[in-house]
Amino acid sequence: MKMINKALRNLHIIIVEDDVDDGEFMLKSFVKHPAFSKVQWAKNGKALFEMLRGSEKSPDLILTDINMPIINGIETIEELTRDPKLSNIPIFACSSTVNPAYRQKCMALGTKAFLTKPFDLFEYDLFPNKIISALG
Repeated sequence: MKMINKALRNLHIIIVEDDVDDGEFMLKSFVKHPAFSKVQWAKNGKALFEMLRGSEKSPDLILTDINMPIINGIETIEELTRDPKLSNIPIFACSSTVNPAYRQKCMALGTKAFLTKPFDLFEYDLFPNKIISALG
């Protein structure tokens, strides 16, 4: 296994995902990865902002789905980048939609990377390393 940069240890991630299967597989992949010590799951953007308001410490990074009810991923990213207290948190986007407009919009908003959701749910195990690489 690749050595993890000391700054990239004990990371706190919040996964924003409305699909239960995708959310559970993402959660498990980050929980078992040695770089992540705290993994939380919000079911949509509204739940994320409630979680953030209720916490004294911001997460180290956020991974958000794009297509969600209530507050979708694009709206979530826009709100995060507008808030001075949250704008320094690295944001990663993911979607099962292979629409290049989503990727372009997310990258224009400053996301660190845009990940495509896999067809095989076990491939979510690759997400932590992809995120570590993008942070490093």
